[in-house]
Amino acid sequence: MIVGGGSAGAVIASRLSEDPTCRVALLEAGDRPPEVSSIPVACAAMQLNPDVDWMYTADPGKAGLGLNDRRIPVPRGKMLGGSSSINYMMYVRGHPGDFDAWAAGGATGWSYDEILPYFRKSEGLAPSDAVVIDGPAHNTSGPLGVSVRSPILPAVSDFVEAAVAAGIPRGDYNGRDRGGPAGVASAVQGTMRRGKRSSTYQAFLEGEPERRPNLAIITGAHATRILLEGTNGNLTATGVEFRTADGELHTAHAAKEVILSAGAIGSPHLLLLSGIGPRQELEAIGIRCALDAPHVGKHLKDHLMLPLFFPALGTGVTMNEIGISLGADALRGPGGPLPADPADDAKLSPEQQALKQEAERRLAEYQTAGTGLAASSLADGVVFCSTGLGDPHSHDMEIICFPVAGDHALVHNVLNIDTARYFDDPAARLAPDVERIALMANPVLPRSEGEIVLQSADPTVHPDIRMNYYDDPYDMKVMIAVARRTLDVAAHWPGNRKVGPVLIPPFLAEKHGHVADAEPSDALLEDFALHFSLTVYHHTCTCRIGSVVDPQLRVMGVARLRVADASVMPNVTSGNTNAPTIMIGEKAAEMIARDNGVRLAEFVGAG
Repeated sequence: MIVGGGSAGAVIASRLSEDPTCRVALLEAGDRPPEVSSIPVACAAMQLNPDVDWMYTADPGKAGLGLNDRRIPVPRGKMLGGSSSINYMMYVRGHPGDFDAWAAGGATGWSYDEILPYFRKSEGLAPSDAVVIDGPAHNTSGPLGVSVRSPILPAVSDFVEAAVAAGIPRGDYNGRDRGGPAGVASAVQGTMRRGKRSSTYQAFLEGEPERRPNLAIITGAHATRILLEGTNGNLTATGVEFRTADGELHTAHAAKEVILSAGAIGSPHLLLLSGIGPRQELEAIGIRCALDAPHVGKHLKDHLMLPLFFPALGTGVTMNEIGISLGADALRGPGGPLPADPADDAKLSPEQQALKQEAERRLAEYQTAGTGLAASSLADGVVFCSTGLGDPHSHDMEIICFPVAGDHALVHNVLNIDTARYFDDPAARLAPDVERIALMANPVLPRSEGEIVLQSADPTVHPDIRMNYYDDPYDMKVMIAVARRTLDVAAHWPGNRKVGPVLIPPFLAEKHGHVADAEPSDALLEDFALHFSLTVYHHTCTCRIGSVVDPQLRVMGVARLRVADASVMPNVTSGNTNAPTIMIGEKAAEMIARDNGVRLAEFVGAG
């Protein structure tokens, strides 16, 4: 029985049900992804929608001074495919040194050489001349679509060229050395196939797998607790209690194992609700402690990014252009250039008629060829390299290039930035016809740790998510270095399409005596980061190997219970976390299958 049909859970359910004699139940609180989920550029539109987003927010600790209500959004996918159905689709495995560090720290079996076969097992890479590929590290026949947007946008080509000019070579960031000491710059490899999202629902469940008679997919099932038998020291998981959309409680019993794949927030939340966690915290809210497990919900790691906006006349993509690329219907409604009712199109002006025809042409091109602006999340360029401040086993810096910087609805509502404080003239800076780019300065080996803490014994009450950003002063030191390197890449922008000076929030410029085009001081960059750092949605480590689960992902102290999702990472990988989470699902499926005599179509790991 698997709880959570997301990035790892969908993989496990699909793989185990390959054996027709293995009966698998998959519980998912949400439903199947809506049609809009398949359009990469529409990913942000699914955030703040309670039908598909858990709608969590978090306390950012020392950060968040410039965010609305000082809360940081924590969007998590509530549907089959989980956050792989709502994310920005960057397929990033991590540095080989990340996994070797896991193994060296006690996560036996999780070194890079041991986990590489699981990355390859999933991957169905579509070859592209637009990027460098380390062929032996990849696979072209797996179920998970991985591709590069087509065509590459000019701003992304310029970004990669600027990085090269700044000393960061082109390369394969998913290769076996991720560019070596100098790092790597590239267009993004994304979880997309022919321009459509390839979530773990679409890759592993949709179609034949979800029709298997031995796979029961129960949607609308909100797990409320794990059913346990025995006493402390001799506990066994026997099933799961869950609540359906009509409010009725049900129980599902597991003949073999219960596998939690509810994510780095959902899995510890369910363990805590079940009495598995820090005794003092549980008893304080009236939950009987079945197993005193002090590390459940602790050691929360995440990546922070500092958004740096640049005027980019002639190269940035406007929000208007994105709207046109989504077809005529995207241009209708209040304030839109086309009438809300298509029946009124007979009255279109020649300009409106030309706009409608162009929108229809672009949408048809996307639907038939999988090309155009709609064919990626627009997180389209990336750099990985090192600041030189430490962590020699890996790269500690990522820079993400967005050739579009969003409008007021995205920046103020989705990212939760107080736009009146960030911009001198929000209406003008965020107008839908303005050409800008955003470079995201992103330290990827943070040392600060947060925690997930119960607020209530009621399963419908979200846990308290305490991010504790910048608690370790080292993280701010790295952020300042990453921001400077990001500005250096922008300063090497090629040709006659130079980007303008970075937009510094006026109140920070005044406070620190900053003038346009001057090099910002460390104090300014620190203040900037404390106000406007944002999550990169990479929550991990809350049920980590060695503290909550063993290297086989079995919960220590409870028989027949495993956790398999991003929460088991011993440390956050130095990059986007969706690909490693899918890998965890692949490896978990094989471990579960070997332990229970399940015959998978293919085993790629050592027996």
